[in-house]
Amino acid sequence: MLTFQRFALGALQTNAYVVVNEDRTRAVIIDPGTADGALMRKLDGLKVEAILLTHAHFDHIGGVDQLRKKYGCPVYLHPAERDWLTDAGKNGSARWADVTPPIATEPAEHELADGQKLELIGTTFEVRHTPGHSPGSVGFLVGDLLFAGDALFRRSVGRTDLPGGNQEQLSRSIREKLYTLPDDTLVLPGHGPETTIGEERRENPYVR
Repeated sequence: MLTFQRFALGALQTNAYVVVNEDRTRAVIIDPGTADGALMRKLDGLKVEAILLTHAHFDHIGGVDQLRKKYGCPVYLHPAERDWLTDAGKNGSARWADVTPPIATEPAEHELADGQKLELIGTTFEVRHTPGHSPGSVGFLVGDLLFAGDALFRRSVGRTDLPGGNQEQLSRSIREKLYTLPDDTLVLPGHGPETTIGEERRENPYVR
């Protein structure tokens, strides 16, 4: 079966995930906020097939350049944020000088679409477009695992006061794209601890 490991990286403790296939030979990286040493050690001996981005805010992309060059792997991102990787103003790093240096890298090699199914490391990653925190926010559903980015947290939701954010849109995304999943779906968010869809449907005070 697939395994995954979470790494809380950078000044904002952004969750990066390394998902590894059953025979421990291939991996996918989700939201590498930095190219942290522990994350790099986890990748030793593995073929990295892709970097998947739930969105392109600076705290989720800081390790993209180094990891892409080291492993020769493509990057996937929703086209609503096509130019955020190349523009430190749009990804927010230019505005948060006390937290990060400006971040800019090459564009993503592949674009994501709602409902798209990516065949990687011998399994299917289903894309769910969940705008509201940012225009190109997506989640990745892998079996009963949901890598939710900054849309849905344990008892919270993503902030919507940044450029391109929209509270009504985020609530609709959560209700229509996430709360429709089975109760036991494990939610692996962009920050903080994991939760389940059932718990959030019952207990989340922001979207009921």
